Amino acid sequence: MSTIKFDEELDARGLYCPEPVMLLHNRIAEVPIGGVLKVVATDPSTTRDIPRFCQFLNHPLIHSEETGKEFLFFIRRGS
Repeated sequence: MSTIKFDEELDARGLYCPEPVMLLHNRIAEVPIGGVLKVVATDPSTTRDIPRFCQFLNHPLIHSEETGKEFLFFIRRGS
């Protein structure tokens, strides 16, 4: 989804649970508050884990989609 502007990107392709969420936890701290992080992953468990991460830590998940064997997530950093 190229129309969503993002500030940082996390490439978690080829990684499996729990690595994508562990990297996400570290990377979201590098995004300015209100900024958007794009996450690209290939592990299907991220469709469950990333939304839960966002809900638990109050980072709005503004968009998610599956494109072939990849999963895209756009996360706005909360305060």
